[in-house]
Amino acid sequence: MGPHPAVAAIRLAVRRVLHDILTDQSRLSRTTGERTGGRITARLARPFGDIPEQTPNERTPSPLVLVACSGGADSMALASALAFEAPKLGIRAGGITVDHGLQPGSDLRAEEVVLRLRELGLDPVESITVTVGRDGGPEAAARDARYAALDAALERHGGTAVLLGHTRDDQAETVLLGLARGSGIRSLSGMAAVSGAGGRYRRPFLQLDRQTARKACMVQALPVWDDPHNADPAYTRSRLRHEGLPALEKALGKGVVEALARTAQLSRDDADALDTWASQAEASVRDAAGLLECAKLYALPPAVRRRILRRAAIEAGAPAGSLFARHIEEVDRLITGWRGQGAINLPGKVVAQRQGGRLVIRQG
Repeated sequence: MGPHPAVAAIRLAVRRVLHDILTDQSRLSRTTGERTGGRITARLARPFGDIPEQTPNERTPSPLVLVACSGGADSMALASALAFEAPKLGIRAGGITVDHGLQPGSDLRAEEVVLRLRELGLDPVESITVTVGRDGGPEAAARDARYAALDAALERHGGTAVLLGHTRDDQAETVLLGLARGSGIRSLSGMAAVSGAGGRYRRPFLQLDRQTARKACMVQALPVWDDPHNADPAYTRSRLRHEGLPALEKALGKGVVEALARTAQLSRDDADALDTWASQAEASVRDAAGLLECAKLYALPPAVRRRILRRAAIEAGAPAGSLFARHIEEVDRLITGWRGQGAINLPGKVVAQRQGGRLVIRQG
């Protein structure tokens, strides 16, 4: 008799991601070997097939994959699946828990999570205490501190990737939050299955709902911790989870979460295509000195032009997280609605202004 359907689902999702990691590592090893003149005989892994083979003298170290675990149902289900699947593929598996220090007893809870991860057979396992700032609000500040800690842990342990337990429900919430900000199609694309420098962050559960992860923990008798912040109406995501989404499902019927997750994927495909177009077009709208030419920008489709403007603002020093659609729209008017208006002030003390048919974006 096979495992419970919920357990089978989470293991399958993790197995697919681990195969992807092995394939990526094999491809990287082969490319590196070609650049250095080495002889690499690795062949890419087929889905659910053999691990990439290499000759004994060319075998690369087993990759280390870490799981970010808060002790909640989503990340505990992910940790258990990683502990089960990784050894079968020759992958080392470890775990990281981040103590944000925002609640009494958070250090004790982090120690409990470390013990649970070790009981699953993960190694190395580490608890990291971070200091949460205030920039961007409490949720954004905690997220920034958490990712900085995970980045450092991955480098410190020589890891290949970090698995994150975001589910389809989290994806739906992210899409709605992006919609509320009015920041364009990129915000609607939600979280990517693969993100971070070198594709270091992987989200195996974006096609699975939160209840599947919780059920998997229950049938495996895995203790889980329910973060009280997830039910605190002081947090925007919490209000959306407990009030907003239920209201939408009541008004529109079941299937809202699935539809929003599907919207995220479609939006991401479109946004990626437009980003590629903008990257290719950018060189053609700059003069010999590297300045943006307004007439050439004007000839581009708005979606492409605004991507070029956003990239230029970020390169000039505007923080990406503080640069919203309304900022780019104001800069865009220097191209499409020029009437001699003055400079546009952007976040990060960046200024955009039109000068002699050129758009100059720089630190003010």
